Amino acid sequence: MAQDTFVQAYKGILKTRSELHFKAWLYRIATNNALQYHRRRRLLSFVPFMGSESSEMVDTSNSPDAVPERMTIQDALMAVPIQRMECLVLHHVEGLKYREIAGIVDATEEAVRKRVARGSKEFRSAYRRLSGDEQE
Repeated sequence: MAQDTFVQAYKGILKTRSELHFKAWLYRIATNNALQYHRRRRLLSFVPFMGSESSEMVDTSNSPDAVPERMTIQDALMAVPIQRMECLVLHHVEGLKYREIAGIVDATEEAVRKRVARGSKEFRSAYRRLSGDEQE
């Protein structure tokens, strides 16, 4: 996906507006590529690939106990609506500021702030439900 992102950026760099922030533009391309990858993967998930092991299925953590926890986190994150999940990941995982995220997702800073707050709340709720811990 990183290679596709940079190839698309290379091909489209001369077609962009000069006042556009490069970092936001590149993140938008990467986000679109990631969303497209997951859409394709969801469409092809029913096709059995006999005899081939996917590199995505390999656990890279040292502890086998971490697998259920990671799956719970991923499932809880997938329960958050896509716009909020996008802002949540860009803020908490990538460490971007609201202003930078606003440029990437083409929204106001206040909208991004609300999406992150609401997405965090929805993530916590989904995580509690999926992990079996219903207490606040």
